Amino acid sequence: MNRIHSHFDEINMIGKLADLKESHYNQSLVLSSLIQVLIEKGIVTAQELQTKSKELDAALTPNPTHPIS
Repeated sequence: MNRIHSHFDEINMIGKLADLKESHYNQSLVLSSLIQVLIEKGIVTAQELQTKSKELDAALTPNPTHPIS
């Protein structure tokens, strides 16, 4: 493989990673803000969010005793 091409690929990958990192931060900030507003307005409680998060995590986490493969 051409070394110059490889270096450009690495630079491109680093740029994409930086973009993803910024996008993730912005999405996390919006989500956190939305959650805080919903709690402040009394629409949901922190306990309800925690319970729902645990339910969703359990539903989406593969069961190690019954692997998919």
